[in-house]
Amino acid sequence: MDLTPQQAFDELQDNPDSVLIDIRSSMEYLFVGHPVGAIHLPWIDEPDWDINPHFAEDLEKNLRGKKGWDVREHCLIILICRSGKRSLQAGLHLKEAGYQLVSHINEGFEGELDENHQRSKVGGWRFRGLPWEQC
Repeated sequence: MDLTPQQAFDELQDNPDSVLIDIRSSMEYLFVGHPVGAIHLPWIDEPDWDINPHFAEDLEKNLRGKKGWDVREHCLIILICRSGKRSLQAGLHLKEAGYQLVSHINEGFEGELDENHQRSKVGGWRFRGLPWEQC
């Protein structure tokens, strides 16, 4: 299910069984910034830029350790990437792995490129003024 940044933020505020997973690379997460409270779990990361073949299992271990949830059935997982493309792919992967409640933020954190090839000008979590931080 596609969510706008605002819909995702509202869901995270209203639903204690929801969690935001930032699937961008470590460099993006650290240096570009990330939503406040997001859990970082890269879908694709340096140095090889390969898809994490253990993404679903890593997510389950991470959340079960933090929350004690049966994450495949009871946790609304909201994924975010840069522009909404990788999060869609990762969400399909999670559905295939048996996760029941998976959504992604269709504008991502930075949104699409504008006419000047710049991000965060036409959409995304940061553009919408939602809480974010930078390391």
